[in-house]
Amino acid sequence: MDPAAAEGVTTPRAIVLSGGGARGAYEAGVLSVALERAGGGRLADFVCGTSIGALTGAWIAGALDAPRAGADALVDIWSSLALEDVLGFGPGQVLSLPRLFLGGDRPTGLFDSSKLARALGARIPWSRIGDHIAHGRLSALTVTATHVPTGRPTVFVQRRADMPSPDAIGRRVIVRDATIGLDHVLASGAIPVLFAPVRVDGDLYCDGGLRLNTPLRPAIRLGARKVLAIGLSTTKPEAELSARRYPGASFLLGKVLNAFLLDHVMSDLEELVRINGFLADGAEICGPDFAERLSDLARRRGEPAYHHVEAVVVRPSEDLSVIAADHLRRMRRKITRVSAARVLIQALDSHESAGSDVASYLLFDGKYARDLVELGRRDAFANLDQIDRFLAD
Repeated sequence: MDPAAAEGVTTPRAIVLSGGGARGAYEAGVLSVALERAGGGRLADFVCGTSIGALTGAWIAGALDAPRAGADALVDIWSSLALEDVLGFGPGQVLSLPRLFLGGDRPTGLFDSSKLARALGARIPWSRIGDHIAHGRLSALTVTATHVPTGRPTVFVQRRADMPSPDAIGRRVIVRDATIGLDHVLASGAIPVLFAPVRVDGDLYCDGGLRLNTPLRPAIRLGARKVLAIGLSTTKPEAELSARRYPGASFLLGKVLNAFLLDHVMSDLEELVRINGFLADGAEICGPDFAERLSDLARRRGEPAYHHVEAVVVRPSEDLSVIAADHLRRMRRKITRVSAARVLIQALDSHESAGSDVASYLLFDGKYARDLVELGRRDAFANLDQIDRFLAD
């Protein structure tokens, strides 16, 4: 029997946050409602984030003792974003273009995010993460990045002293104990080419979403039996190409980002549902101890045991790429001076579809973020029964 299912024992639960660039504002909206519903009670035992989800996860992990204030501050961070701060482009970027394409003695990216990094470093309560783990409010925080020299996913884990390491995540996945800080979060969100890789303990890391965008496996290996996962793709049909012609680079890049950062999320969740169904069918045919017998065989092979994991999924009820495209067109009309932001906006808005996928990832703008936060809150309230079920012991 699963110890977590024993009477009087709370079911271990995890919040799982994936990557999606500026779409992460939607996660903030959903989580603000979850924090409010949890009140002063237990929100989650594990928080697992990748890419922009690592930023949100670190913030949540540091705000567990003041959930309502934490929710407000998280929303405020997103609402105060300025495109030029996140996607800074100046003389330094121009001079570094040869090194960006040819390599060199130090990492570089197309855009300078140092201003954003300083702002985040000052606002995320890093020391509180360790305090919450020490006092039992949180069991573990994970941040996933990609090790640049080898291309292997690396899961950085800050965990309780008596918490086993989440090993057996995958043959190529590295698990490293760490005190999570700004470098880990920035590395996890460093989209290749756009942002410079980040050094952590001397090694270069970039966006964790390239290889392990949905940190479901770390959460399950840590012991989660309930998972709140926030998707960043709509449940409705997405905007399609409006003309019968070969699309431009902006349209195609958006589809590539969707494949990297969105498709993995739903694939991992579908796999979880499939395994849950397999265990339920096995119990019906072979008896209630089917999962335990199967797990015994797995343990003998040195593999993880099998468990039913309840997944609560909240996804956008509207197409985020359409919201981004609407914002781009309004922003173009308002920008009168020549700037990197204006060039970026003109390049991203291909006019080939009602939506702009690539802009939905890169539009780090307060007004766009506020719309996504509000959509996340509306969708969370529409799924309040599921969120309450996740929060119930």
